[in-house]
Amino acid sequence: MLPAACSRTWAAGARDRPSRATLTGVLELTQRLLEAARGGRPVVVASVLEPGPTPLEPGSRLLIEQDGSIAGTLGSPELDTLVAGYARDAFARHAAETVYVTEGGLSTRTIPGATSVYLEVVESKPVFLVVGAGHIGRSLAKLADFLDFHVAIIDDREDFADPVRIPEADQVICDDYEAAIDRFPINANTSIVMVTRGHKQDELALRRCLGRGAGYIGMIGSKRRTSTVLQHLRDEGFDPGELDRVRTPIGLDIAAETPEEIAVSIVAEVILMRRGGNGAPMYWRRGRRSGTAE
Repeated sequence: MLPAACSRTWAAGARDRPSRATLTGVLELTQRLLEAARGGRPVVVASVLEPGPTPLEPGSRLLIEQDGSIAGTLGSPELDTLVAGYARDAFARHAAETVYVTEGGLSTRTIPGATSVYLEVVESKPVFLVVGAGHIGRSLAKLADFLDFHVAIIDDREDFADPVRIPEADQVICDDYEAAIDRFPINANTSIVMVTRGHKQDELALRRCLGRGAGYIGMIGSKRRTSTVLQHLRDEGFDPGELDRVRTPIGLDIAAETPEEIAVSIVAEVILMRRGGNGAPMYWRRGRRSGTAE
């Protein structure tokens, strides 16, 4: 049940508002969505799915920019403000979800008969940059391609950086690691995984990734080896906050052993960080207590 005052506000807006095409500027909204999908700044698009007990028009759209500015309308200034505030977190989670209007605000819990709004982050295809084309790098390329990432892989060895050898990659780059990474466009929609042949190459690559706004940076290696690399960079004055964001040792602990299993562990962590998960098992059975045998 919607608050009476809220319903009155929306009803008044419905009587007074001009046509949807005039209000939202359909062409401008569509052009902005295309720009975001082609690599421009991400934007959240919100659309009325079910009006519920309100006079909202299904399909009405609101665009929310990362700075909080909006274009278009869902049909009510009050709802626009509510949804725009909620959308701030959607950017970080690369989310697509349906929310329902309640007395207390917005909820992701399904509420039959309530006003519902669909929100989606519109952005270019996520990029998975693999630094190192060895056995693990190849397995990562295969899995990331299956998950519909744009896959790029870098190696400084011609025999390894071979498109025939890694057909799943959209880009196979054979070049010096530092030069290749310097040229590669990196943003919040980029996940970078360093799995080179040695800690020297990992450190060279990591230097070029720090401070460039990647959504995820991970580096393979033992705790001892990776701690040494990070300490070198701290001693040289790299931002401690940036170094703390580096996921290393990389991946989730699933006792992986083979290159394919290690790739699953790593990609699972990338997804967890992109979507805001917690990595906890989803298994549950009524009456089962944690830590006890069945």
